[in-house]
Amino acid sequence: MRTRRFRTVLATVAALAVVGLAGCGGEDSTGTQPGSANSGVTGDVTVFAAASLTESFTQLGKDFEAANPGTTVTYSFAGSSALATQINQGAPADVFASAAPANMKTVTDAGNGDGTPTTFVKNQLVIAVPKGNPGGISGLTDLTKPDVKVALCAEQVPCGAAAKKALDTAGVKLTPVTLEQDVKAALSKVKLGEVDAALVYRTDAKSAAADVDGVEFPESAGAINEYPIVVLKNAPNKPAAQAFVEYVLSDPGRAVLTTAGFQAR
Repeated sequence: MRTRRFRTVLATVAALAVVGLAGCGGEDSTGTQPGSANSGVTGDVTVFAAASLTESFTQLGKDFEAANPGTTVTYSFAGSSALATQINQGAPADVFASAAPANMKTVTDAGNGDGTPTTFVKNQLVIAVPKGNPGGISGLTDLTKPDVKVALCAEQVPCGAAAKKALDTAGVKLTPVTLEQDVKAALSKVKLGEVDAALVYRTDAKSAAADVDGVEFPESAGAINEYPIVVLKNAPNKPAAQAFVEYVLSDPGRAVLTTAGFQAR
């Protein structure tokens, strides 16, 4: 009789231990990690993202789809100001990832964000020059030389606003030969040999390392851009949108972003 009672007590203790373990580990009520496989989300997720996120978010989309079978991530990459305008004009999208808080604010002020945006990374400018730096450019003052052709982003674009701030800090005035609507367009001018330099993000120079070098300059430290992300109010697939944002903020998401050269939030 005593042996039978002892076995019953052991079984009860073991069952309680299993229940206790199931409640640990940061899992949600379904027992799965946020944004992970078997999270129950399916369908299309449309993400409007700053052009500078092209490479890293493309990879994140593939990883998210692999972790969540039945989902498909579709992107629209462009300048943050253009994307914000499209969202406020009713373009269907689930998630907005901006390269600056100012452009995100135009969306949330219009009531088109669902909740408070979260800053997920930061980015810093460099001077992109052709591979090998044939012009010997070492800082912003070198961009003012009469024979140096420079591309900048337009000021309403985050990379353009950051460039203006850095140039003002350095007391450097220059006249670019072109103003581009997103950072990838400015970078392409260097890759195509149409300009001698462009102010772009460190991540963009890194992604094009086969064709360009990124020259660091101290004034960029005072013009660092924060990148916020938010689920949109009228998201067609809100559960998957929320799961995607959670994935971007997760350890695997951060690993992809820091590998691309983004700074931790």
